[in-house]
Amino acid sequence: MHELGKSGQSMLAISLHAVNDELRNELVPINKKWPIADLLQACRDYPGASNARRITFEYVMLKGINDSAAEAKELVRLLAGIPAKINLIPFNPWPGSPYECSSWKKIEAFAEIVNKAGYASPIRTPRGRDIYAACGQLKSASVKKRASEELRERRQGVVK
Repeated sequence: MHELGKSGQSMLAISLHAVNDELRNELVPINKKWPIADLLQACRDYPGASNARRITFEYVMLKGINDSAAEAKELVRLLAGIPAKINLIPFNPWPGSPYECSSWKKIEAFAEIVNKAGYASPIRTPRGRDIYAACGQLKSASVKKRASEELRERRQGVVK
C-alpha cells in the first residue's frame, strides 16, 4: 500500500465490512494475514492521504451482524485520524445466503452516527440484485449456494 500511495496516482478503497477481527476473518479472509489494526496503521501511514484524497472504506450492511449503533461507534473510533469516507452498501442476498440486508432504517441510523462523527457515509443505491451482479457476487448461484451451505453447516457444527 505504501508504494501505491507514494506514486500518488491512485485513490485507495478498503473493503472493511467489520469492526473486529473475528467477524472480518469470516467476511474478508485476507484479514487473517492483515488484521484490522495492521490495516488501519497502514492507512494512517498512507502517503498523500488528506481531506482531498480520503481513503474510502467499503462497509456492507448485514442484518444483525455488523449494523448496530455500537458497531457504528466502534467504526468511528477505529478510523480516528484517518482522512476517510465510508460507503455503506446494502447487502444483495442470493439464494441460500446466510446473510440478510439490514433494514433501511438501520442503515440510516448507522450512517447518522458516522456522519455526526464527521465522516461522509453515503448509502449506495442497490443495483444488480435481480441478476446477482452486485459487488463480490459475480459467481453462479450454484457456487454461492454450496458456499453458503458449507458456512451454515460450520456455524451449526455439522461435520461431513
